[in-house]
Amino acid sequence: MIHQFYMLYSAHESLHDWGHDSSFPRSITSNLINHSWEKLAVFSSYMEQRNQTPVSEFILLGLSEEGELQPLLLWLFLSMYLVTFSGNLLIVLAIVTDSRLHTPMYFFLANLSFSDICFTSTTVPKMLWNIQTQSKVITYAGCLSQMYFFMLFAGLDNFLLTVMAYDRFVAICHPLHYMVIMNPKFCCILLLVSWLLSVLSSLLQDLMVSQLSFCTQLEIPHFFCELNQVIQLACSDTFFNNLAIYLASGFLGVLPLTSILFSYSRIVTSVLKISSSGGKYKAFSTCGSHLLVVSLFYGTGFGVYLSSAPSQNSRTTAMASVTYTVVTPMLNPFIHGLRNRDIKLALRKLFS
Repeated sequence: MIHQFYMLYSAHESLHDWGHDSSFPRSITSNLINHSWEKLAVFSSYMEQRNQTPVSEFILLGLSEEGELQPLLLWLFLSMYLVTFSGNLLIVLAIVTDSRLHTPMYFFLANLSFSDICFTSTTVPKMLWNIQTQSKVITYAGCLSQMYFFMLFAGLDNFLLTVMAYDRFVAICHPLHYMVIMNPKFCCILLLVSWLLSVLSSLLQDLMVSQLSFCTQLEIPHFFCELNQVIQLACSDTFFNNLAIYLASGFLGVLPLTSILFSYSRIVTSVLKISSSGGKYKAFSTCGSHLLVVSLFYGTGFGVYLSSAPSQNSRTTAMASVTYTVVTPMLNPFIHGLRNRDIKLALRKLFS
């Protein structure tokens, strides 16, 4: 094909030389030049198709390419995943089996624990499988599916934490109307809206990525298909994808965090009006666990973003993202279990 291109280019130059020769008929010269341009256009289209072949798989480079570290990473992440899965599952079972915990606060806590199990399960099992089989391949469909569920449960965590902050706001600032406002029907509506918003946002992002064309460089310097890393591999225009990411970041990150901060500002204002120190301690203790989880979730997420932005080191970003994708969901059961007397009693009842 390259040889044909060279011949076409030489013929094209010759035709231009003939065009300057008045003895050669201009109509024939014009037809030949047009024909050569058509051939060149076909060649250009052929080269573009070669550079944008259909993608069948991606390569996940993982956290490290050093062979001696792979067994350590395997056992480390397997241990953290088992602790995350079992810890959050115990929280769910304790709340479901104990009728005393069938309240709005524990209803949302059970859903948060379920979301954390799914959130971690979208990335860690595939990472463990790749380390065990010494394979770094993930199919195109698998990559899109992983991105979809990762964004889905990350968004669901955001909305659930926001709803839980609103629940604490109503409980402390409007205690007499708490059971009227946070009735079972309203709690189910809040949960359904959280699911719908998360599904629609992640589905939109995933569909936009599926419309991109990818070149021959298909290596992702991460341990899962992270949205930004996948978009950077695209050959086609990614303006609307980047715009959608910024809008989703505001919708799924800034807006929920602002709502949480507003709720807690009203909570602090109300608690400070309580005269007794015992009343203040009791009020703060009811939302202490949730506030700690919020600090971990958003603190690690924004910390990863701020620390990776100046360096643009993808491998550093991958290692830092472990904090909010694995460590934070693992710590949540300990925070709620160790700080909550009702959860402790429910767990004892579960094992007795």
